[in-house]
Amino acid sequence: MFQPKNNSASTSSLSDEDRDMLARINAYSESVLGEIDPQKTRVSFQLDKLKPIMQEIADEKGMTLEDVFIKYMDLASVVSAKQNAMLKEELDEAGLADFSEF
Repeated sequence: MFQPKNNSASTSSLSDEDRDMLARINAYSESVLGEIDPQKTRVSFQLDKLKPIMQEIADEKGMTLEDVFIKYMDLASVVSAKQNAMLKEELDEAGLADFSEF
C-alpha cells in the first residue's frame, strides 16, 4: 500500500491516535510487503497482507475493518499531500521548481 516516510513534520497535524495508527500499519506493511513496487502489485494482494494489522486495530478500537482501511487511506493521503507540499517548497527555495528552464 502506501508507505509514507516517517516524517514528523508531515504528521504533526495528526492526533496522537491517528499518528499511532498510521505508524503501526506502515511498520507492519514494511515487514510483510518489503520493497515491493505498489504500482506493480495488485491492491487486493496488498490489502490481504495488511488485513491482520488492520483487523487488530479495528478490534481494539471497536471499528469495522472497512472503517480502519478508509481511515488509513485518508491519513496516508494527508501525509502524502503534506510531503509533496514540503518538497515543492524546498524545490522553490532552491530555484529548481521549473525544470523546463534547463
